[in-house]
Amino acid sequence: MRFTYNFAEINNRVPMIEFLEELSVKERAKIFAYIEKLVELKNSGIPPKENLSKYLEDGMLELRVAFENRISRSLYFYKFEKQIIFTHGFIKKDLKTPKNEIEKAKTIRKLWREEK
Repeated sequence: MRFTYNFAEINNRVPMIEFLEELSVKERAKIFAYIEKLVELKNSGIPPKENLSKYLEDGMLELRVAFENRISRSLYFYKFEKQIIFTHGFIKKDLKTPKNEIEKAKTIRKLWREEK
């Protein structure tokens, strides 16, 4: 079985899609390219470097994408280790990923699991 990805849907909302819709077409395309790169690396058995993906805590990870003048983070987790589920994204303003964004991702994961 190969790695795939999806976006968490909760209460008929998809927070990751809502985030993507706030971005320019160019930024959106870059995030999708990085998602595809992450999946390709995982399917090749190559661990992604920390500048692409970083473990945060409690099974939550972040996909790191730098734009021309800002940085985005898209948080995700693994379902049964082979499916990557993205919870949401945000534009990073601090050096560290804000704790409230990690907590938001955990809440989305919990609600998504309950709905499944």
